[in-house]
Amino acid sequence: MPEQQHIILPEPTLRRLPWYLAYIDILRSQGVKTVSSTKIAKAINVDSSIIAKDLSFLNVRGKTRIGYEVNLLSEVLSNFLGFKQSHKAVVVGVGSLGASLIHDTGLANYGLDIVAGFDTNPALIGTEICGIPIHNINEFAQVREATDATIGILTVPFTQAQDAADTMVAAGIKAIWNFTPCRVRIGEGIVMTSTSIYAHLALIYNRLEANGSL
Repeated sequence: MPEQQHIILPEPTLRRLPWYLAYIDILRSQGVKTVSSTKIAKAINVDSSIIAKDLSFLNVRGKTRIGYEVNLLSEVLSNFLGFKQSHKAVVVGVGSLGASLIHDTGLANYGLDIVAGFDTNPALIGTEICGIPIHNINEFAQVREATDATIGILTVPFTQAQDAADTMVAAGIKAIWNFTPCRVRIGEGIVMTSTSIYAHLALIYNRLEANGSL
């Protein structure tokens, strides 16, 4: 297997790699041994030259007239993306969205190990969701240290987003996955990515209207 190194990839490339892995794993489950970049391109609607360039960052190259070895490519992609490692995470805000993420046991297949949840609702504090304990947000620092979690999943109401993010960072969280519509400010050295459901909804509505579907 090609030697894995820490590589900072262009963000568009990094966003495409999970698409490749999902398709490759379908082929793997079907017993397919090799696949060409052209076939991958047709399946996920990405130009084959882009695919070849993306995979070259991982030091993976297909063989002429044969293509890529499916098992090897799956392993390289999974390892590079961090899906084979365990990353401890906590959820701050265990309302409907936060609880749904805890219920999503499939996240563990991609290396995300949710070890605790936090909230301010007395009805939730002290309970469990899928065996994951729910704590008072005031206990965040102690629980984070005890669990050694490095990732914080932010699913609080947007009015509480900045305060919750500040609490996470102060307690030693190194990365935040932000599900709120708020643009949270964080200090240098903290990794953050935002998944805005509302922004995607706005995009859908706008495109529907532009197409005359609304």
